[in-house]
Amino acid sequence: MAVKRYRLNIGLLATAQGLYLISGVTYIMFAALVGQMLADNKLLATLPIAIMTIGTASSTVPMSMLMKRIGRRFGFLIGASAGAVSGTLGAYAILQSNFVMFCCATLIMGIYQACTQYYRYAAVESAPLDFVSRAVSLVLLGGVLSALVGPSIAVFSRDLLSPVPFAGGFAMSALVSIAAMIPLSLLHIPRPMEDTNHEGARPLGVIIRQPVFIAAMLNAATSYSLMVLVMTATPLAMTACGFEMHDTGSVIQWHVLAMFVPSFFTGSLIHRFGVLTILFVGMALFVVSAAFALSGIELLNFRAALILLGVAWNFLFVGGTTLLTQAYQPSEKAKTQGVNEFIVFAAAATGSFSSGGLFNLSGWDAVNYGGAPLLILTFMATLWYAHTKRLALRQAQIGAQTP
Repeated sequence: MAVKRYRLNIGLLATAQGLYLISGVTYIMFAALVGQMLADNKLLATLPIAIMTIGTASSTVPMSMLMKRIGRRFGFLIGASAGAVSGTLGAYAILQSNFVMFCCATLIMGIYQACTQYYRYAAVESAPLDFVSRAVSLVLLGGVLSALVGPSIAVFSRDLLSPVPFAGGFAMSALVSIAAMIPLSLLHIPRPMEDTNHEGARPLGVIIRQPVFIAAMLNAATSYSLMVLVMTATPLAMTACGFEMHDTGSVIQWHVLAMFVPSFFTGSLIHRFGVLTILFVGMALFVVSAAFALSGIELLNFRAALILLGVAWNFLFVGGTTLLTQAYQPSEKAKTQGVNEFIVFAAAATGSFSSGGLFNLSGWDAVNYGGAPLLILTFMATLWYAHTKRLALRQAQIGAQTP
């Protein structure tokens, strides 16, 4: 019975993840273009996406603490409600040509996004220990649904409220957010027992100074920051290169597929080869993605770069999430997850805001070079963690051999 329940929970969470990302694809495809259309200063074109990630970053810790009190299900339903409000307000803002109001709508969408980041943790809480990495991957598989239908829904609904473009897409996003409440309302994840023994719980400062936490956090933060940096600028770059909206939709579709299709096997790869190997492969894929983007501005360049970007995101994000579970004890879970998500989306906000400025001031090449420092830092931090892990293992072996 327990096995059936955790598998059902994972299926419901994957469905909710897919419905959220259908809405998310609308924001990916249209938010920067709406910003370009509404903002007087074109350098602010990607500000709505940046504000959305700021909303996510500022909501992660409060939502973690709230869900600790009211449970995952009700917290997730609050998030989906925020998505519905965001889509409705976003559509109205576009109809009114109000850039500030549109930014407020994306800020509210950030609350929804913050809640969805805990879907994978909810899956982990439902699953046996030997199923953790697979549980994370299976929840992310919901993204395959969004990749298959999300861009088509966005393009179809773009002009539903014509003659004003894009408003219909955000109205449709509101409806999809309402639909996401159905699987979320069926979840049954027992609320963790409050740990009354605080002697074993470490201060947050001790937790975040661990090499394992630093490596896990940086990999997850880098996955989002670099992905958002390039992805947010892609519709702007493709429009500037003269591509049609259906071309942009196709590239985003392949990108989202590449983000989530690897989830069929990422968990198994981690189980077989180890999380560190997958993290280093993901970093290499980020480099190859940038190389494709820098080598030309044909449709093939955009498509190949965004596909590789998606796979790289998946490896670092799933790997970072898996690694994070080794950084905390049960009594430390809420605060550790909350701080991690805050840092991840603060990095994503920086990437999305930098994206518009880099593109409008220095062009597409600058966008693809922009993530290099963070990627190098993450590589060094992961090497450091690998070194400390080897030392700890060696000391444990020596201790075991000592009579």
